[in-house]
Amino acid sequence: MAGIIGIYLFDKRWNAYNFGVFGLMALQHRGQETAGIEIFNGTRQKITGNGLAEQVFNSVSGKGNILIGGVSPYPAEEAEVLPITLTSRVSACVDGRITSIDGYSWDPRMRYEANLRRAYEMLESGSDGLDAMKDFFGRCKGGFSYISANGRGEVLAGRGSLGVKPLVLGKMGFDGGIVASESCVMDIIGERVPISPAENIEPGDAMLFSPLSAHSERIQEGNRRTYCIFEYVYLARPDSYINDVPVYRVRREIGKRLAHEGSVDADVVIGVPETAVPFAMAYSNETGIPVEKGFELTGRRIRSAMKPNQVERLKGVQLKLNVISEAVRGKRVVLIDDSVVRGNTLANIVYLMKEKGAKEIHVRIGSPHIVSHCPFGVEVPGEDELIGRHLSEEKIAEVVGADSFKYLSLEGLVEATGLGKEEFCTGCFSGVYPEGV
Repeated sequence: MAGIIGIYLFDKRWNAYNFGVFGLMALQHRGQETAGIEIFNGTRQKITGNGLAEQVFNSVSGKGNILIGGVSPYPAEEAEVLPITLTSRVSACVDGRITSIDGYSWDPRMRYEANLRRAYEMLESGSDGLDAMKDFFGRCKGGFSYISANGRGEVLAGRGSLGVKPLVLGKMGFDGGIVASESCVMDIIGERVPISPAENIEPGDAMLFSPLSAHSERIQEGNRRTYCIFEYVYLARPDSYINDVPVYRVRREIGKRLAHEGSVDADVVIGVPETAVPFAMAYSNETGIPVEKGFELTGRRIRSAMKPNQVERLKGVQLKLNVISEAVRGKRVVLIDDSVVRGNTLANIVYLMKEKGAKEIHVRIGSPHIVSHCPFGVEVPGEDELIGRHLSEEKIAEVVGADSFKYLSLEGLVEATGLGKEEFCTGCFSGVYPEGV
């Protein structure tokens, strides 16, 4: 998982730098370990570092009318989404995972970034024009979106034909265009519109920007689109539209279906901040059980599930969430979370609530059990670490210390999106991936 952004301002008197920094801050939830940009103004300036976007860019500045950048959940030495230098004049940010490239034999001994660079050098012989960039990304297979820029003042931004990773298009009046992983970026730095703030870039399509024009082209054909269903559960911000579907509406629907599938007698409903709060609100409305704020956050909003190791994840939960005693003491609690991977952090939360006097805790999860890896870059650990792959709901309740435990069904999750099951990649929940992966 990562977040990428590209800004193209047609007038060279404009500076894209501050817009890019604020855009990456809007995407910070997609990666909190590393941030980086490359800005073009006749020359190229690259700025990357470990930490949040506001920390990385706090004491530096850049100038240029074209910018590409990304945030990543990995340290800088592993953060493959940050601007990758493909040639002396071409750079790219890639969200997701390119799994193969037509005409190039992937070398498993080389790092992912090095394979992309070598493939570009071999296939395009160092060419830096839009045609070469289109040819290269048109050969790429997998679940990814990308933004590529060259020293000629041209940008290519698009999605692989599967459409696993989102990418949207916005504008800054008549002066420029924005492409980003989520539409919330347009709310922050772009032009606000009443309904959806951005146009969905379709799978296989790419936006081409040059000093004199901006237009869309189809550069890759595909038989089937398979959106990532986990975007709606956890990855995206609730104020974003993913594939033209409002994420907040989906999360409310998830809460309703969770109430139908996992109702229980209780005194209070509490959602684990931040993602599960809409689930809890809808569950409460559907069941009539009051919803309460059960936690107080300390410090910055940390997505503890995305921390690179278990110590950091547990520390993130311990520091981030303090249970409000008055909300749980002596009460039967429905505790709602978005997903469970290993179960360690959930067990910690249940322990903290019982320590503050909760009488019963009934855990309800707004997604199915995670049973398999993700080949497209979402941080899912090895299958031997996945609690949902190995234990029944009854056993998980016992392990995490809850009085009951229940997942949302895959059918319920798909129904909540309003789209058909055939339009999604559900591999992490089913072990079944798009053809060819």
